[in-house]
Formats: sequence, C-alpha cells, structure tokens
Amino acid sequence: MDVRFQAVIRSLAGLCMGLLVAGCAEDVGVDQHGRKVAVERLNGQWLVINYWAEWCTPCRSEIPELNALQEQLKEQSVTVLGVNFDGLQGERLGKAAQDLGIAFTVLAQDPAARYQLPRSEVLPVTYIVDDQGRLRERLLGEQNAAGLHARLVALQVAGR
Repeated sequence: MDVRFQAVIRSLAGLCMGLLVAGCAEDVGVDQHGRKVAVERLNGQWLVINYWAEWCTPCRSEIPELNALQEQLKEQSVTVLGVNFDGLQGERLGKAAQDLGIAFTVLAQDPAARYQLPRSEVLPVTYIVDDQGRLRERLLGEQNAAGLHARLVALQVAGR
C-alpha cells in the first residue's frame, strides 16, 4: 500500500475516533431551549437546584429572586438550576420557562439521582449541592436571593 494512502487512512481514523469521543461526552440532558447541558459545565460548581411548577404561587414569586441570585453570582462558581416538578418537556417546558420569566437554566431531565436529592412533595423546594456534588442543604418554601446567598456563604465557609 502506498505510504501516502496509509497516512491518509490513519488521519481519517484518528479524526473519526475524535468525533466519536466528543459525541459521547457526558451530559445532564437538555435545557429549556433544547441545548445539551454538559456535566463539565456543572463540575466544580456549587449548585442551587430549585423545583418549581406553573401552578405553584410561591414558585412564581421566587423565580425573580433566583434570577437575581444567578446574576449576582455569575462570576463565582455557583449555578442556579431549575427543574419543573411536573416533568414538562420540549416546547412545553420552554414555553413555561419563558412565560414565568426564568433566566437561569432549567433542566429537562431531573438531576435527583445524580445528586442524591430526596423527593419532595412540597413546593417550592431548593437544594444546595456543593462543588464536590454532595447535597448540603434542603430548603422548603419560598426563598429569596439574599437568604440563599447567605446560606451559600455559610456552607462554603463551613466546608473549608
């Protein structure tokens, strides 16, 4: 076989392997816009995971506070995530998030198993997960940005 042809075959094989590996990158599902949420984006981050529903009045009041928290902490290693309690998917999830003015990432797939979050029958519920992926706190009821920020700081200081 011609040496140049062998080099081309090796290059193509390497390119195909690279594409296969890149396509298999672990993710935590898609967001409210249908975009993949790569696990690398969340690794090493403190997570504020809020479960909400359209019919939940305190959830609706809490959303602007969560938007504000995400904006306040965007330069830090903290990410606010939402999860629809009713399991809305696709366009229905996107429309609900838009109608409620949610600016933070809403996961279409429930991350409860990944972060070992206990199921709650009460809404709203917010979980704080540390930068190692461990559940640190479960907060029932409506939260505000200042309270969540204070709680995050206290947990971060206690974890040192």
